[in-house]
Amino acid sequence: MNFQNTILPSGSLFNLRLKEIWKYRDLLLLFVRRDFVAVYKQTILGPTWFFIQPLFTTVIYTFIFGSIADLPADGVPHSLFYLAGITAWNYFANCLTTISDTFSKNSSLFGKVYFPRAVTPLSIVISKLIQLMLQLVLFVLVYVYYIINGANIAPNITLLLFPVLVLTMAMLSLGLGMIISSMTTKYRDLKFLVKFGIQLAMYGSSVIYPLSEFPDQYRTLIALNPMVGVIETFKYMFFGVGTLSNGLILYSMTVSVLLFVIGLAIFNKTEKNFMDTV
Repeated sequence: MNFQNTILPSGSLFNLRLKEIWKYRDLLLLFVRRDFVAVYKQTILGPTWFFIQPLFTTVIYTFIFGSIADLPADGVPHSLFYLAGITAWNYFANCLTTISDTFSKNSSLFGKVYFPRAVTPLSIVISKLIQLMLQLVLFVLVYVYYIINGANIAPNITLLLFPVLVLTMAMLSLGLGMIISSMTTKYRDLKFLVKFGIQLAMYGSSVIYPLSEFPDQYRTLIALNPMVGVIETFKYMFFGVGTLSNGLILYSMTVSVLLFVIGLAIFNKTEKNFMDTV
């Protein structure tokens, strides 16, 4: 029997295959463009939706949680407080939601041509990063507006941690996304639970309610959400108020790395035979 044309899976489960991905960097950039452009393709407002969504969400949160419920915001204007949390949370949530559907969405492509499968989730993280930068522009404009109007807020040296926060969110969404994506090849119901679960997780974070205002008996439980450390640090670097804890951000980074490693192993294992189950 001739095995000359048989392609066999090989390599460590923990291998990200960076050299191979670099060889396919043109494909990676093509996927980034596809992921970025396809979101609001053939819509009237186009990329403007990148600004409209967080802006309208902020208005709704400000009205419901700021005006009606009168929830505390660490002394920060409510709209700015919510916009900060939404900006950080949206990057994580958008990455996770899209990556979670990697195998199902690209099954026809995976079955026709070979390329490093990790290119697809990596392209999502990069394309959503572009979206994050655009929404960050909106946040900075609103931020400057409040400073001009005398708000008692100011950026601080912790702004240097911004790349660390982005990397933490990227690894966290990659890890969880690859785990869920691998599981949805057998359990399709998971993709319906992801969006619902992300919404619940957001209310269990500090997007709407500052960690410092949670009762002591619940604060530790809420802090188990690794995004809490990221969001609290993000707010602190711009506002100078909130919870800045080395232990909290270190916990978020550790969980992100662990989930990324686990997700990578499961993803690499699943890609070897996922066509039999998709």
